[in-house]
Amino acid sequence: MDNLSGYANRPLPFILRYLRQRLASHVVILTSVIVAVACSVGTQYGVKYLVDGLSAGPARAGGVWLAFVLLMSLITADNFLWRIASWTASFTFVGVTGDLRRDIFRHLTGHAPNYFSDRLPGMLTSRITATSNAVFTVENMFVWNVLPPCIATVAAIALIGTVSPLMAGGLIVVAGAMVFAMFHLAAAGKPLHDDFANKAAAVDGEMVDVINNMPLVRAFCGLSFEHNRFDATVNRELTARGRSLRYLEKLRITHAATTVALTIGLLAWVIVLWQRGGATTGDVVLVCTLGLSILSATRDLAVALVDVTQHVARLTEAIATLLLPHELRDHPKAEPLVKSGAAIAFNNVSFRYPGGLKVFDRFSLRLQPGQRVGLVGQSGGGKSSLFVLLQRFYDVRDGSIMIDGQDISRVTQQSLRQAISVVPQDISLFHRSIMENIRYGRPTATDDEVLRAAIAARCDFVETLPEGLATQVGDRGVKFSGGQRQRIAIARAFLKDAPILLLDEATAALDSESEEAIREALGRLMRGRTVIAIAHRLATLRGFDRVVMLQGGRIIEDGSPDRLMQGRGPYRELVTREMSRLATHAA
Repeated sequence: MDNLSGYANRPLPFILRYLRQRLASHVVILTSVIVAVACSVGTQYGVKYLVDGLSAGPARAGGVWLAFVLLMSLITADNFLWRIASWTASFTFVGVTGDLRRDIFRHLTGHAPNYFSDRLPGMLTSRITATSNAVFTVENMFVWNVLPPCIATVAAIALIGTVSPLMAGGLIVVAGAMVFAMFHLAAAGKPLHDDFANKAAAVDGEMVDVINNMPLVRAFCGLSFEHNRFDATVNRELTARGRSLRYLEKLRITHAATTVALTIGLLAWVIVLWQRGGATTGDVVLVCTLGLSILSATRDLAVALVDVTQHVARLTEAIATLLLPHELRDHPKAEPLVKSGAAIAFNNVSFRYPGGLKVFDRFSLRLQPGQRVGLVGQSGGGKSSLFVLLQRFYDVRDGSIMIDGQDISRVTQQSLRQAISVVPQDISLFHRSIMENIRYGRPTATDDEVLRAAIAARCDFVETLPEGLATQVGDRGVKFSGGQRQRIAIARAFLKDAPILLLDEATAALDSESEEAIREALGRLMRGRTVIAIAHRLATLRGFDRVVMLQGGRIIEDGSPDRLMQGRGPYRELVTREMSRLATHAA
């Protein structure tokens, strides 16, 4: 769905994209509305014929009944056509919002990680809702509030032309000038409406951010601070909204004064024509009713136009954020990764995070298929960066990353990530059941396969739960301990069964008894796979083939754990310090 990025600052083409997808239904709606409004205005002409027939006396009774039939036919058609339009719109407009939200969600989830790290999740989700609501509102207002008065005004002017072409010509000039002025003034208020849209999105973002971090807020007695902060955010939104609404009200007042003066002049003009014999009684009634219709129609049009302006502003602001082009795209000639031995090679890689410091400069590292490699070193050395680059969450500036001789920038992202299982330190769980969270590793897995993965990961705590694997984990797994969440993540990796395994201190949150059990399970999982593990507790590297020590984005030591311990390098010093610290704690 990356083609959506072409609509980032084009709200009207964006709306038209979804109208075309349901073109037949929209044609039915528009045709029904146009004909219904024409019939509604035509009833005024039916009334003119009826009045003229009645004025002619009983001798013209035939003309009166003909006028009656015409009037009743127009009224019947008017009412039934509106119902056809409303019935069709009831599923068409709702369908448009569903199409739109599905497409935007797909586009949003295709963004790189830094896109999400720079924005509040609540603000993004609120913008999807705002976009859907804005399109639904704009479509409804155009069909029910903008189009009818426009058609009614044109039809009314055409009928007035049958009484006095000069009068109709004057109305065309005045109406054209008024519409031009209204659009110009409405456009001038766009910065106010955009500011309100930004402030409204910020309120949603603040609420979600605080609610997601309520344990932190309570732990640091931050309720009063957050209340005051939220009050200030709401006040900024209210101020922006007030400015926007007051500007719109000025437009309405200007329009009201113009239309009142226009209607008074129109009625005075036709009465003068009647006095001179240039208009019949029916003509006076026609112009009177049409003049009132024009006044009502243009008033409704003015209100609708300024309201639509606000909603278009919210839509513009939302899609400008949501529909940015994807930074990470599959190469035009990308092919699926061919999994064979899972050999990994970083070749002269240079990389820096967007807006951040350089992490790697001509960095090289090669891993043999089935090799188990531990990454150690101080924070900021580049361990986590290797993980995100291998999964292609960012593109390298120079150099290449190869898996089995294939450049990962030239394979599809889907196939690349299918070849990698990850057990992170900060476990991500959906607010779903344990079964669903484990099955996320392989959505097609059977219940028995999920159960076997849970057993292999020693998720024995499930046996004590009343609902077993069907138990809901809560928001981000809040119902379970860190160790339990980690075992669910390990079960997910068991189920995925990928040739490359990334472990970010996978046993960090476990007690010593569970850690031994999981280390045994991980040993079975690592068998026959290429494994890269970030290790802060060096005991987790027992049995690994190789240790790579990083510092400042460079390899300062590389070899088997036993060989590095025989030397006098930084790895041995690190192990010695850890053993000393553990001995002190034990004492």
